[in-house]
Amino acid sequence: MTKTVNIEGMKCPHCEMNVKKALEALDGVSSAEVSHEKGTAVVSFSSYVTDDVLKKAVEDKGFTVVSFA
Repeated sequence: MTKTVNIEGMKCPHCEMNVKKALEALDGVSSAEVSHEKGTAVVSFSSYVTDDVLKKAVEDKGFTVVSFA
């Protein structure tokens, strides 16, 4: 299962890495492909993770979650 997280505020590859590490540190997340150019993180799951948990992980790094798809 995958989910796309639309994120505002990422400006560079360093931002991507911060978001990627934060998401991949969560229990239930197997990987995250993050693009500052697209403003997205495509998250793959090994078990269920709530949107609130994903949002908190991203926003704790200083970025804004706009929506989930």
